[in-house]
Amino acid sequence: MAIVGTSCSKDENKLSDYDNNKINLVIADNFNLSAFSAALKRSGLDKTLQEGAGPYTALVPSDAAFSLAGYASPVSVLTANPTIISRIAQYHTLDGKYELNKLPYLFNQELRSRGGKLYATHWIKGTDTVLTLNGSRIIAQNIPASNGLIQVLDRVLSPYLHDLLGDAVSAEPSITLFTQALKSSGLLETINGAGPYTIFAPNNQAMQVMGYSSVEQVNNTDVEVLKRLVNYHVVKDRRFIYDYILSTGSSNTSSQAMLDGNSVTMTLTPDLNAPGSFNGITLMGIGNTMAVKLVKQDILAGNGVLHIIDGALRITQ
Repeated sequence: MAIVGTSCSKDENKLSDYDNNKINLVIADNFNLSAFSAALKRSGLDKTLQEGAGPYTALVPSDAAFSLAGYASPVSVLTANPTIISRIAQYHTLDGKYELNKLPYLFNQELRSRGGKLYATHWIKGTDTVLTLNGSRIIAQNIPASNGLIQVLDRVLSPYLHDLLGDAVSAEPSITLFTQALKSSGLLETINGAGPYTIFAPNNQAMQVMGYSSVEQVNNTDVEVLKRLVNYHVVKDRRFIYDYILSTGSSNTSSQAMLDGNSVTMTLTPDLNAPGSFNGITLMGIGNTMAVKLVKQDILAGNGVLHIIDGALRITQ
């Protein structure tokens, strides 16, 4: 009887010592964060967050954010490529306790997660303050856990795969003609420099409309002509699309100076699901007669950001 009593007492102590407020358990207990909870399990990072003293900061995309990224349910996360899911989980986890609302009101401040660099901006927008990471918005701040904090995001952040923007451009199969224009113009070395740079790269269809039907034709074009083309698609700064949304005034348009000194007009596009809000931009070059739209956005590299557009920016009609 004494042995049984001692055993029960030990089990009760274990239960009373169990901490169910660790970051991974708080995430698992929130039905809106089930996809990221699955990512933690798939990557094995849940054990680190459970057993480690921390502190940690988890940047947790909502389930709606995972759905936008192509993961319809936690099951799709659990059955996805484990290397990709592990990279996502690591990129969204920081060692240390980051109360991002206490960051200075500065533009794209560099942070480092377990998976690489992140860029945080603390904005003042009208009467509100807004926090963004890599151009995604933090929609719930500083949710406490016993070993750190949770910040909820409206998008899944894509870990960058390339230190150099030129390599990120070369890796995109839809912009091979613009990639050749970068190389043939001699500007590839420029965008592989310290930067940061932002590139709005016309896709192949857009380059074909401009008269560049093949890589060979681009390669045989006068270098100065290609330089004028490329320079009007590059910004000497790191600019995520949400940066334009937050920095644009009541006119809903803003002017962006490009590498050649000419400007492009950025116009906000309304979010039809949230009246009064915006979810993107269109672009108009000096010589464009129709708005240019985004095809793909916020592709992060170590020294800049790549966006893919469906039309070339024109200086003359």
